[in-house]
Amino acid sequence: MEPTDPARPPRVRLLVREGCHLCDEARAVVQAVCDETGEAYELLDLDRAAQDDPALLRRYTDEVPVTFVDGAQHDYWRVDPARLRAALARPRA
Repeated sequence: MEPTDPARPPRVRLLVREGCHLCDEARAVVQAVCDETGEAYELLDLDRAAQDDPALLRRYTDEVPVTFVDGAQHDYWRVDPARLRAALARPRA
């Protein structure tokens, strides 16, 4: 889901890599939960993002996929749908 207000970034960001099967699974979970809750999410490719911020690659290369909620790291490797729903039920940080 695309953000509707550019001044208000999506609550969920998913950091992925191309060819990563865990990333494909995480994206399906994030998309389903965000569709269900009406929240927008943003998909970021680690290798592309690291071109502008090499620290991202050093920090997250072994943890993809990485889920962030309201700017804070939430999960990595697997996304627990119940845990993501609970995080999104709390008010925006």
